[in-house]
Amino acid sequence: MGKNVTHIVWDWNGTLFHDIDAVISATNASFAEIGLPPITLERYRELYCVPVPRFYERLMGRLPTDDEWQAMDDAFHRHYWVLAEEAGLALGAKQLLADWQAAGLTQSLCSLAEHERLIPLVRTHGIEPHFMRVDGRTGQSDTGKAEQMVRHVAALEGVPPDRVVVIGDAVDDAVAARHAGARAVLYTGGSHSRASLLAAGVPVVDSLEEAVAEAGELVA
Repeated sequence: MGKNVTHIVWDWNGTLFHDIDAVISATNASFAEIGLPPITLERYRELYCVPVPRFYERLMGRLPTDDEWQAMDDAFHRHYWVLAEEAGLALGAKQLLADWQAAGLTQSLCSLAEHERLIPLVRTHGIEPHFMRVDGRTGQSDTGKAEQMVRHVAALEGVPPDRVVVIGDAVDDAVAARHAGARAVLYTGGSHSRASLLAAGVPVVDSLEEAVAEAGELVA
């Protein structure tokens, strides 16, 4: 494969998987358990960041204690995984994955979703064969994606980092891409507002189709 051919590393939550409604519902259900007021989608997108404890710091005015964080995280995931069963792939995602593979191009998936839960979900949506590899989170949920992205890119046999473009919905995806020596395109359909994504200094788009087109241009 030519040296200027793009390999896409896809993010899952909020990018390929359109779960933002499930995320907001789970967030508010978990907030109710710990005495925080509900949050709107717009406010969530203004405040959300990774590592997630910093998101709670923005809400609470202080970092949660270890016990508070564990309670928040447990409550969120207990609600989220029930609600996620009703979520689907983002508009056009399945066709974009198929078309990229049909063109002889490669792609993979790197997510902060728990690996053991991610794999069955990806298989349920019938898209696993489109990826060279799928890596979910195997450690704690209170860190960003940077180190995981470095490992993921290093494991892509025959794909140098300068050919890799990460497509995600969070500033952390751009940070992780930079950490791994890759580029990034950020998509507004997930967890962040456009304004917060623009602060990452990478291309920002409103559809996955635009993201794929931009990814191709970045390496060309």
